[in-house]
Amino acid sequence: MDGPPGGSTPITPVIKAGWLDKNPPQGSYIYQKRWVRLDTDHLRYFDSNKDAYSKRFISVACISHVAAIGDQKFEVITNNRTFAFRAESDVERKEWMQALQQAMAEQRARARLSSAYLLGVPGSEQPDRAGSLELRGFKNKLYVAVVGDKVQLYKNLEEYHLGIGITFIDMSVGNVKEVDRRSFDLTTPYRIFSFSADSELEKEQWLEAMQGAIAEALSTSEVAERIWAAAPNRFCADCGAPQPDWASINLCVVICKRCAGEHRGLGAGVSKVRSLKMDRKVWTETLIELFLQLGNGAGNRFWAANVPPSEALQPSSSPSTRRCHLEAKYREGKYRRYHPLFGNQEELDKALCAAVTTTDLAETQALLGCGAGINCFSGDPEAPTPLALAEQAGQTLQMEFLRNNRTTEVPRLDSMKPLEKHYSVVLPTVSHSGFLYKTASAGKLLQDRRAREEFSRRWCVLGDGVLSYFENERAVTPNGEIRASEIVCLAVPPPDTHGFEHTFEVYTEGERLYLFGLESAEQAHEWVKCIAKAFVPPLAEDLLARDFERLGRLPYKAGLSLQRAQEGWFSLSGSELRAVFPDGPCEEPLQLRKLQELSIQGDSENQVLVLVERRRTLYIQGERRLDFMGWLGAIQKAAASMGDTLSEQQLGDSDIPVIVYRCVDYITQCGLTSEGIYRKCGQTSKTQRLLESLRQDARSVHLKEGEQHVDDVSSALKRFLRDLPDGLFTRAQRLTWLEASEIEDEEEKVSRYRELLVRLPPVNRATVKALISHLYCVQCFSDTNQMNVHNLAIVFGPTLFQTDGQDYKAGRVVEDLINHYVVVFSVDEEELRKQREEITAIVKMRVAGTASGTQHAGDFICTVYLEEKKAETEQHIKIPASMTAEELTLEILDRRNVGIREKDYWTCFEVNEREEAERPLHFAEKVLPILHGLGTDSHLVVKKHQAMEAMLLYLASRVGDTKHGMMKFREDRSLLGLGLPSGGFHDRYFILNSSCLRLYKEVRSHRPEKEWPVKSLKVYLGVKKKLRPPTCWGFTVVHETEKHEKQQWYLCCDTQMELREWFATFLFVQHDGLVWPSEPSRVSRAVPEVRLGSVSLIPLRGSENEMRRSVAAFTADPLSLLRNV
Repeated sequence: MDGPPGGSTPITPVIKAGWLDKNPPQGSYIYQKRWVRLDTDHLRYFDSNKDAYSKRFISVACISHVAAIGDQKFEVITNNRTFAFRAESDVERKEWMQALQQAMAEQRARARLSSAYLLGVPGSEQPDRAGSLELRGFKNKLYVAVVGDKVQLYKNLEEYHLGIGITFIDMSVGNVKEVDRRSFDLTTPYRIFSFSADSELEKEQWLEAMQGAIAEALSTSEVAERIWAAAPNRFCADCGAPQPDWASINLCVVICKRCAGEHRGLGAGVSKVRSLKMDRKVWTETLIELFLQLGNGAGNRFWAANVPPSEALQPSSSPSTRRCHLEAKYREGKYRRYHPLFGNQEELDKALCAAVTTTDLAETQALLGCGAGINCFSGDPEAPTPLALAEQAGQTLQMEFLRNNRTTEVPRLDSMKPLEKHYSVVLPTVSHSGFLYKTASAGKLLQDRRAREEFSRRWCVLGDGVLSYFENERAVTPNGEIRASEIVCLAVPPPDTHGFEHTFEVYTEGERLYLFGLESAEQAHEWVKCIAKAFVPPLAEDLLARDFERLGRLPYKAGLSLQRAQEGWFSLSGSELRAVFPDGPCEEPLQLRKLQELSIQGDSENQVLVLVERRRTLYIQGERRLDFMGWLGAIQKAAASMGDTLSEQQLGDSDIPVIVYRCVDYITQCGLTSEGIYRKCGQTSKTQRLLESLRQDARSVHLKEGEQHVDDVSSALKRFLRDLPDGLFTRAQRLTWLEASEIEDEEEKVSRYRELLVRLPPVNRATVKALISHLYCVQCFSDTNQMNVHNLAIVFGPTLFQTDGQDYKAGRVVEDLINHYVVVFSVDEEELRKQREEITAIVKMRVAGTASGTQHAGDFICTVYLEEKKAETEQHIKIPASMTAEELTLEILDRRNVGIREKDYWTCFEVNEREEAERPLHFAEKVLPILHGLGTDSHLVVKKHQAMEAMLLYLASRVGDTKHGMMKFREDRSLLGLGLPSGGFHDRYFILNSSCLRLYKEVRSHRPEKEWPVKSLKVYLGVKKKLRPPTCWGFTVVHETEKHEKQQWYLCCDTQMELREWFATFLFVQHDGLVWPSEPSRVSRAVPEVRLGSVSLIPLRGSENEMRRSVAAFTADPLSLLRNV
């Protein structure tokens, strides 16, 4: 056995393995049979060749020499320990001794190259964490070291230094989870290791270190190896540790893991830290090339030009020493090489504008590091900034460097300037103490309820800018502490979210979340108030004047300063987001339920939350993922509808609920001439689904004809208005409105309506006006839609006043409001003119659409390519909702006059360029839903299906409708939030039948490991090359869950024919045996050429003459219905 399977990290190659007799440590004459395995780093022996974990291992670097000691025996000698083995023959002994001597020689050669003599063990890697832990099954504590992607177990510290251990655990197959206050489990497929630490704080630190090892194990070295191709990048730019696998992308230096932790502490304004192995999306070709051009060589010639030997870092330097050195090096610029123009701002800016148009990246780095303004004016209006100049000159590397440094602070020896950043603000002194209940810190948002048993009672003290928590009030040494300067967010979940009635969350710069709880609301409020005062600067103290759900600092862009992100302070209270920016007073609160847009831009690594209000747009950046995701969820929740009353809905500019606006706008666009509009009812199930989605988030619902029928939308609007708890006219005023309808004098009645309208709450008043305005437009087309004022009043009276329809007064109020619309709502001539022009344009467009015979609304114009993606092969085609893949294929071929010969299997393919895969659409598959789901890296192409004939022959000759056999399988799933594909390709047995696809570990297995419903699978031909598929005959299987989450798998066959057989079977079972049409249609469809600008043309219901009469009458005299007012 060559080691446990699984994981994407490369397995150390085995030099030699076999059975040997081993002399026990006590020196007994009785030898014990052991399975021994030698690789380049370790000699290990096991009880059995099936064991995953060794009894002991010896580091090859610690072996001093190997000697023969008698018949078939040999000794492995270390500094203070000798291991005796016996082979079955002299020949085998010689082979073992030669293999060991060769491994020792290679190890020493590698050690000399890397100069890595850490911890007294040549060639060993410095651990991320090491110390003593209790392990269930062992009497004494073990010494445990987390090194890279492995957890190593030793009997004690002495054996750790000697390089003689018990076993090590490959974390590519490991998972860690908390058990209780001090214990945690490390779980692998082969064994569960149950550890106990001395304290809760230690347990949290061990968990964090082991989770880091898992992330390391699941990472890839491809980017690192490319960047290490430049010799200076092979050692940490700060301490010189070998093979650094982290980087600062704005400073353009490669650093080790220990220095990376301190770089993060400097803040993103100084250093933006990314992993070479895990943050794969960040590492574009341009950024990699930038590191090869600049990197540690140029970086240290500038940043470390004047480092005294006494202040230089070493790989073994302590965290505090690193912190001080890096503060001096990068924040203060203490050791930098000063540019000759240093101190002359104007000349620095000019020099920067000149440098960015050349290939001299080192000059640009030196100028920016000495104070040149990255957004200085170049003097050229067409290219006003250095970035624009670099783009104009075609200097892509300069552009990349400038983009990465847009928010970088200029180093200053006197960096403590007020209001620049949180670290430069003198925070008020706040003190508070008492018992709090605390859970273990977490590295991700708390999705699940934390039970009361998961909280531990701690004595907490807030003082001198530090929140410390102790085992009890008598303890001297704290279990842990949180510095106020490191707090980035304070959140207060709703009561009873967790096991304690009242809780609050503290987020830190180190991406940790601390949850505290109390039973007393007063005490919890006092703690929140004190912690908020401790970390919020005086600049933002106005935010503390009211209670909040979330409070903290975030990078943002707003106003005219969109080039450079700044740090602002934000508080969320109800549906209001309040902000304080460094360059001004407290901003007017953003009313989140009134936003015009709430969206997320960028990729998962660099997300930006965009909030658009009437007069301003705010961009909030996701610099720290943990607290940003908390803010994102809270803001989205606050921006959604909060209840059933009108004022609790998402609101538009005029205080009209978005749900009302969406429905009214859709019916205005598509249903003014629909016969019986509002009188006819939609389908109950569709109406209910639509209403639920509108109530949940009306802002994100976009109604389209072809997807929703006008009667479903009108029914949803009526249901919403009827179900309002307080009603549109409110319970308190409802009877007054009904009584007003009985006033006989028309002028007095209208005046009374005006009085009552003013008494309504603002949202109700705006909604009444919007609704009556809409109904007025509807009745203008009563010749076509048969809904005059009286008919509309019959429908809406009981709906708006929530009566049973027996009270005629409700209908009379609605009828009066429509008839006297202009007077009651004070509609001036200009407002009425705009309304008339809008409706006229809509209806004229629809008339033109009907007259020209264009397709109905919802038609989607898209680009389809013929045979390959080229500009000369593209065709722009309108896709109606009913179009199938076969119809689209034939239309494209007709347009290009391509004849179809016998056995020409022309098909439309969905091509995904990012996944390097394509899917032939089934001939009966509707095209429009596919278009709506296409990403930016996907397109449609019509070409011949070369394999179709072979697939049809196979299907005709086979027996039964199932397929089974071995394939190589790889799963693509997100682990630890890294978005990394897990594992490599493994042999698995598959069975495909008419209902499902089943995966078995091997042929003899009785129970499937996985099972997927075959109808829900999408099968693409091809596997992306970066996954290194074992054969070129593979396909990608995509499954979308009920929650619309996509899961993806890759399968590879041994031959092309085998691939075709599997794919043909998928098509057969998914489409009930109909893989290709027996008689393909050859009906050419005429393509209308008439268009009205770029607007999709919408049909009118009713005859063309009726529609023309309605439009003509309304255009000629829009006030004809108001003559009786």
